[in-house]
Amino acid sequence: MGPILPVPVLVAWAIVVCGGAYAVTTCSGAATATVSASQQDLDALKQRFRRPEGVPHPKANPMTPEKVALGKALFFDPRLSRSGSVSCATCHNPSLGWSDGLPQAVGFGMAPLPRRTPPVRNLAWGAAFQWDGRADSLEAQARMPITAPDEMNMSMDLVVERLQAVQDYAPLFRDAFGGEGAITARNVTMALATFQRTLVSGEAPFDRWASGDESAIGADAKRGFALFTGKAGCAACHSTWRFTDDSFHDIGLKAGDDLGRGKFAPPSVTAMRYAFKTPSLRDLRMQGPYMHDGQLGSLNAVLDHYVKGGETRASLSFEMKPFEMDERERRDLVAFLKTLKSEPAAITLPQLP
Repeated sequence: MGPILPVPVLVAWAIVVCGGAYAVTTCSGAATATVSASQQDLDALKQRFRRPEGVPHPKANPMTPEKVALGKALFFDPRLSRSGSVSCATCHNPSLGWSDGLPQAVGFGMAPLPRRTPPVRNLAWGAAFQWDGRADSLEAQARMPITAPDEMNMSMDLVVERLQAVQDYAPLFRDAFGGEGAITARNVTMALATFQRTLVSGEAPFDRWASGDESAIGADAKRGFALFTGKAGCAACHSTWRFTDDSFHDIGLKAGDDLGRGKFAPPSVTAMRYAFKTPSLRDLRMQGPYMHDGQLGSLNAVLDHYVKGGETRASLSFEMKPFEMDERERRDLVAFLKTLKSEPAAITLPQLP
């Protein structure tokens, strides 16, 4: 298999507010052009962050209600772990934003893991998964924590053996996939992936504003959006309706032994050293922790980091530029981030077979 390289970021847009008027900047590589803008330009920019109409599912794994129900049961079933006490939902807890709220995850035998548990919302649109992007599909990602020795510590053969021993799982698999002998490792991961694709953030105040409701967010949040897409440069990486480019960047955090995406790239690809996936800002937990290893515990610490521009090194992403931000701008930016939060959907726990 060839080297795993970053998903390219082709175009970033920025909007700045000057008095009562807007100016839009488009950036592609090193080329930059600024044009005068009107309300039409602002509407075009908002369009880039608008929610899609539906949820994509791959042709190789189409969605059915039966497959979603099976995937949900498997997601909450601790029998998928060697200890029989840990399920996918243990770390991806719906009451904690589909994460665990910890700076770093806890693995098999309560051993601390080096990375934070990422939320699993809005992954149906993802291009690469895990903090280092080593999974190229949700189906591949679903297998990884189950079989990782320091996480759920199982083999897929043992998972299948356990599920076959549970009488009531057979009809669930048969309904989802048809035929006898439907309890297979492939079907386990396909069901899990299908369920995860249904975990989608609800409509947020920002969405209503982007659709034309000017009263949906306050003036401070609108200024924060201008800062987010303009001087602060956040939208260079936090783009699309999910506020992520699905790419990988070294943002100049304090580095340790974890090379991130750099582990899979040739040594000559310097930019991928210490590069980690851009997290989505949808439904951002305002109390933290933040970053791939939870090293920044508060939103103020995150803003401080970006204002300073991160640690200087050869792999530092070119998007990382120091800038000035006063206290009102900080409040405005936080006000904007809060508009990306939707009302949590009610989740009913499945009755396990």
